[in-house]
Amino acid sequence: MRLTAAAGLAAFEGLALVAGGVWMLVRGLTGHPDDRTSAVTGGITLVVLALLPLLAARGLLGRRSWSRGPAVITQIMALPVAYNLLQADSVAIPAGIVLAVVAVTALVLLVNPETTRALGIRGPGNVQK
Repeated sequence: MRLTAAAGLAAFEGLALVAGGVWMLVRGLTGHPDDRTSAVTGGITLVVLALLPLLAARGLLGRRSWSRGPAVITQIMALPVAYNLLQADSVAIPAGIVLAVVAVTALVLLVNPETTRALGIRGPGNVQK
């Protein structure tokens, strides 16, 4: 159950990145941004970055041991973003709160010993004989 929850949170983050990237891309191409090139580049970057949590979510659901690394990296990258959102004086503060809660919850789920066992990850020095 922890593994499924962690995969769900990673997928949620990936889908949020895709949505944000598509929104930036559409606004950059159809709106009147200050810098069209930056808007388009930012949108494409967000869509590409979404691949990491989406692939990690798929791997977690498939109980692939490699998937924990990208999932943990995604959460670690999300924490500074959440912090920056929390520093804003705008509607970004609720988004920062949600992102921080999701990232911390996912990290706790990913480093849980039961999740580690479910993924077949052994600690250092625990080689199979």
